[in-house]
Amino acid sequence: MKSKKILGTIIALTMVGSLFVGCGKSGSESDANKDAKKSDISVSVVLKALNSDYWKQVQAGAKAAEKELGVKVEVLGPNAETDIVGQTSLMEDQIVKGASALVVAPSQPSAAIASFDKADSEKIPVILIDTDAKWDKKKAFVGTGNLEGGKLGGEYIGKKLKKGDEVVIIRGALGDATHDERVNGAKEKMEAAGLKIVEIQPADSDRDKAMSVMENLLQTHPNVKGVFCSNDEMALGAIRALKQTNKKGVTVVGFDGSPDALKSIKAGELTGTVAQSAYNIGKMGVETAVKIIKGEKVEARVDTGTNLIDKSNVDKAQEELNKILGTK
Repeated sequence: MKSKKILGTIIALTMVGSLFVGCGKSGSESDANKDAKKSDISVSVVLKALNSDYWKQVQAGAKAAEKELGVKVEVLGPNAETDIVGQTSLMEDQIVKGASALVVAPSQPSAAIASFDKADSEKIPVILIDTDAKWDKKKAFVGTGNLEGGKLGGEYIGKKLKKGDEVVIIRGALGDATHDERVNGAKEKMEAAGLKIVEIQPADSDRDKAMSVMENLLQTHPNVKGVFCSNDEMALGAIRALKQTNKKGVTVVGFDGSPDALKSIKAGELTGTVAQSAYNIGKMGVETAVKIIKGEKVEARVDTGTNLIDKSNVDKAQEELNKILGTK
């Protein structure tokens, strides 16, 4: 009887001890989850490409956030914005590697949803930048209001030209929501100004393709007075075609505010560009991802804004860009 009492006491003490040990462990894990070590956070930023000034600015912003926050940031992208399969492969690789978060600028949002779902199933938060997608599980969207930016460019062209003037639009890859929104915004304002949009052609965000497209458009529409391009690479290609054909007096507006676009404006070639803060898109995208990883609340949409740059304010814009890219 006595031995049974002793045994019961030992068991009871053992259970109590285990309870305290368990509580201590739970508290430790909770603290670790709440205050995630910065060195353990790895953010994978998957862009549409890395071969243009615009994406280089996004990359610079993402790497600046890496330095400021003390986390690991890897920036990846296929060789071209049209390489949908390549971008998907990069996302899949980062999911397998167990990234803490995915920050993605999807080239074709509908094609990326399967990868987003896979990341979500692995408890990897997905933050979209630059281009939004109709996907309910995204944690946030960080980027430019592309429709409003397009309206800004279209309105600017409308004020430069007169009612009845012919204009053309050169756009990025078909199916790319970013370019859809920019074109729709510009189209709305140019039509409201009484301009005649005679043709809309894709050039896949490529300078050489845009040059070829513009050359063909000039043959079909020799009286064109204005060109809206949904990014600066295509606007610069259009400028090349205009120079080669010695076509003068054409208002050309791009979109991005890239270094080459600013140089072209200073040289009196490109008329203007709708500038978005590519740097802030990358920087704020990573900042938002880190907040989510740490369990902090974030805005569902973070608009980084746009402004139009032409000869009147290009010098100031160039100074700001030099600071971002560390150039003179």
